[in-house]
Amino acid sequence: MSGHSKWASIKHQKGVTDARRGQLFTKLTREIIIAAREGGGSADTNFRLRLAVQKAKDSNMPSENIERAIKKGTGELEGAALSDVVLEGYGPGGTAIMVTALTDNRNRTIQEVRSTFTRHGGSLGESGCVAWLFDSKGVITVKADEADPDELALEAIDAGAEDVKVEKDYIEIYTSPEALEQVRETLEQKELPISSTELSKVPKTVITLEDKPAVQALKLMDKLEEIDEVQSVFTNADFDEAALEAYQAQ
Repeated sequence: MSGHSKWASIKHQKGVTDARRGQLFTKLTREIIIAAREGGGSADTNFRLRLAVQKAKDSNMPSENIERAIKKGTGELEGAALSDVVLEGYGPGGTAIMVTALTDNRNRTIQEVRSTFTRHGGSLGESGCVAWLFDSKGVITVKADEADPDELALEAIDAGAEDVKVEKDYIEIYTSPEALEQVRETLEQKELPISSTELSKVPKTVITLEDKPAVQALKLMDKLEEIDEVQSVFTNADFDEAALEAYQAQ
């Protein structure tokens, strides 16, 4: 996939998920709540909920937390009124950035995202300004040390995957959104070690940044993900090894 970006790889290498597990559980809870609210509390008939619950399980979220979030979504328990927000903007070097959020205060979240863009050399844009640069894809992640890359690629493509990318620490399998569940189920039946499954925005092409703009862009992405209401951050920025090493050393 020509638009593959190393941002996901960087997050894996820095151990972002483990370092911010409490924040991660908050984000997962929000996704489950809104999925249950919009499509009902049955994972059998609600694909968004099924995906959110699977992601929570992949992240070792306790079952009681998952059940409580579903009940908040269906109204069995009291919960905040959340809404989806998609924001688009530009990062250092003219890179494109998409931010998805779930919030109970749209204006507050927009202001915080706008401020973060501005402080780190970017700018928030109008709706639709960069969305056309991304494709919606399903992404399944498998730890590289627990699967043979060549065998996994063949299994995934046979199951309906569009592409497979091998990184240092993990392997990414790309599917159409419609084929995501089928591919994951096929891989699970073959007992392959799946780390995560999600719907993602994959850039059609990437812009490679070097030196100061690269580090600045990485900081911007990191700070956006630290915002409580932000669920995901996507970019078409890519980075050379020197920039990655400089950033990871911080």
